[in-house]
Amino acid sequence: MRLHRNLVFAVIDALGMIFNENEYADKVIEKVLRYDKRWGARDRGFIAETTYDIVRWKRLYSEIAEVNEPYSRQNLFRLFAVWCVLRGIQLPDWKQLEETPERRIKGRFDELSKIRKYRESVPDWMDELGEKALGTELWTKEIAALNAQAEVILRTNTLKTSKQELRQLLKAEEIETETISGVKDALKLVERKNVFVTQAFKNGLFEVQDASSQLVAPFLEVAPGQRVIDACAGAGGKTLHLASLLENKGQLIAMDIYESKLKKLKVRTRRNGVHNVEGRAIDSTKVIKKLHKSADRLLLDAPCSGLGVIRRNPDSKWKLQPEFLEKIKGVQHDILRKYSKMVKPGGKMVYATCSILPEENSKQVSSFLASEEGQAFTFEKERNIYASEHGFDGFYMALLTRK
Repeated sequence: MRLHRNLVFAVIDALGMIFNENEYADKVIEKVLRYDKRWGARDRGFIAETTYDIVRWKRLYSEIAEVNEPYSRQNLFRLFAVWCVLRGIQLPDWKQLEETPERRIKGRFDELSKIRKYRESVPDWMDELGEKALGTELWTKEIAALNAQAEVILRTNTLKTSKQELRQLLKAEEIETETISGVKDALKLVERKNVFVTQAFKNGLFEVQDASSQLVAPFLEVAPGQRVIDACAGAGGKTLHLASLLENKGQLIAMDIYESKLKKLKVRTRRNGVHNVEGRAIDSTKVIKKLHKSADRLLLDAPCSGLGVIRRNPDSKWKLQPEFLEKIKGVQHDILRKYSKMVKPGGKMVYATCSILPEENSKQVSSFLASEEGQAFTFEKERNIYASEHGFDGFYMALLTRK
């Protein structure tokens, strides 16, 4: 691979913003890719994937390069040099990459790879927490799987097309896909491509949604004609899935504390041909009270640590702090107790997170069932999805029925 100066400099700029200015990696990539309109798909792919790779392995590379935050520009080049050497990429004759100790880099890598927290490039506290929560064997496998690059998974919008038809339409646009066993409407890209520029996407025939996330809506056991509430809807990936399972029949109320997210959902519902979604911002307790005992089905896709989705958000390894985890557990507890009141007798509720920690998952459900509000519910079933077992994001879901 021949390195191009302007592309490498774009990567260095991106790393500076992510590491030193604490900006979100996805937003930084968007910004940096606007530098030069002449960059083609391969150039853009190099910038995005190299940046994400160095973000993913930040701790390991920093140890090898013997650099610390805040990183000077020269230190960022040292991280880049480590990335090149470990990938067997020949270093160009640039002054920023002079005197790179290639043999020493390889030796340090071999040495550090024997220690899990360096090999998997995670903070000490996260490594300790994962081991304590899941046990040495599962955590060791899981963190390795969560460091693999996430595949691009699509969910067929069955309101507009079938999975077979979508495969043919994408093939016509030179995008090859494979089906995924056990995930009914999912297609996996054989090769990474920008699917958002396809006609199939513009026509609302699919959404990008990980396979694990696609298992949540069916877990709620909805049927056309029901009143379904998605109380932590966000930008609405699962809301849209619920709409297709409802076949556009019945009422689907999408709620969130951020009105801006519900506005994005409105755009997505139009593209998807969804007609039965109503957005409601949770701006006071009245919004919840008005819906008490009214929902046939309630989805609580609760805010969480996001430990199960590190593959697609590698910078979250460095942004997540132990204090946040404690705070979010309190939020989850409150959401379960307050929002569950919207389920009517005989109705069902799913509590879900994209975390792999029992303290955010099964322990939260147990704590809820022991609470005054939880007395009204019976536990039906739960499912833990681990990246190391399924190859997709880590997720948890529990189904409860109101007596």
